[in-house]
Amino acid sequence: MSWELDEAHADFAATCRAFVDKQVRPLVDEAETSGVFPQELWTQFGAAGILGLCTPDEFGGSEADSLAVALLSEELARASGGIAISPLVSAYMAGTHLVRYGSDAQKQRWLSAIASGEAVAAIAVTEPGTGSDVAGITSRAKATDDGPTHDNWVLDGRKMFITNAGLADVLVVGARTGEPGRRGITLFAVEAGAPGLSFSTPLKKMGWHSSDTREVVLDGVQVSREDIVGAEGRGFYQIMAGFELERIALAGMGIGHAAECLDLSRRYVAEREAFGAPLSALQTIRHKVAEMEIELEAARLVTYQAAARLDAGHPEAGQSVARAKYLAAVMANRVADDAVQLFGGAGFLDESPVARHYRDVRVLRIGGGTDEIQLEIMTRGMRS
Repeated sequence: MSWELDEAHADFAATCRAFVDKQVRPLVDEAETSGVFPQELWTQFGAAGILGLCTPDEFGGSEADSLAVALLSEELARASGGIAISPLVSAYMAGTHLVRYGSDAQKQRWLSAIASGEAVAAIAVTEPGTGSDVAGITSRAKATDDGPTHDNWVLDGRKMFITNAGLADVLVVGARTGEPGRRGITLFAVEAGAPGLSFSTPLKKMGWHSSDTREVVLDGVQVSREDIVGAEGRGFYQIMAGFELERIALAGMGIGHAAECLDLSRRYVAEREAFGAPLSALQTIRHKVAEMEIELEAARLVTYQAAARLDAGHPEAGQSVARAKYLAAVMANRVADDAVQLFGGAGFLDESPVARHYRDVRVLRIGGGTDEIQLEIMTRGMRS
């Protein structure tokens, strides 16, 4: 048992950091101000190979593991949560449904394009009245033909808080094709520009300013059996399986945000003088930085373990992933808050990097399954 990254993963993390420092960081301030994701990054991401970690080699991917996704998420989030979430959603929250369940035609159509950054994917499940309760979605796919096999449907409904909606070339849409509950949901691949598919203007958010987030409207969108992703009626279970890697990615983001806040804080307290000496001369300040580091390292180890268990098919992988998602999100919020406190008034300025991380980390306790959902997963065995 080793508590250190092996050489391959350490090299991959270093490569990601070098890429982010060179290509992403220079674009962060403008993206935050404009609220627009830097479009040129898509092909740069693709050329660097970081959009195809879960994609088969034949489609331009590298068939890497969940730990690699966590490491990528960490390095991207160190620069910007808003920029990080866009490629992570495309490649590892939406695109993986096409990797795992897509038909041969769907794979040929989308996998290489997503891995290269030539196409962007989004996943549309959450609705205005349905967040954590995926089984309660109300968007409908109504069959338009009679007979034992339904070959054509019409999609109607609304989806909310959909990342990449305005950028996406393909949306993986969850809709009800059958009975209420878990067994009646099916996923469809809906191509951008389909008649009846429309979007709201970008939603104004507390954080993730540079990500594209919108409401999606499905008004008579025609789909066919060829557009089904996976099996009819199995969408709920496919979504639940997809949440595992999504939560690893979000936990990795939490680690990245916290690591950046810790680095920024260390530099600040070493340089900022008060009472005739650097802040770091004060024991209370040094101890606070040490506490931040302890919390970060604990969450990092739990996340790496969860990623390894997920890939190994460990019987407790689901609980490990939930533990990592919860711990990393809560930790990141606490560490970001501590960083703002250490920076004082400078940390309260809107343009301050720690203020941006403070805003961005809050959603990690909500997206991909709330804190409460993760705790419920971890305590299922306690039910009477």
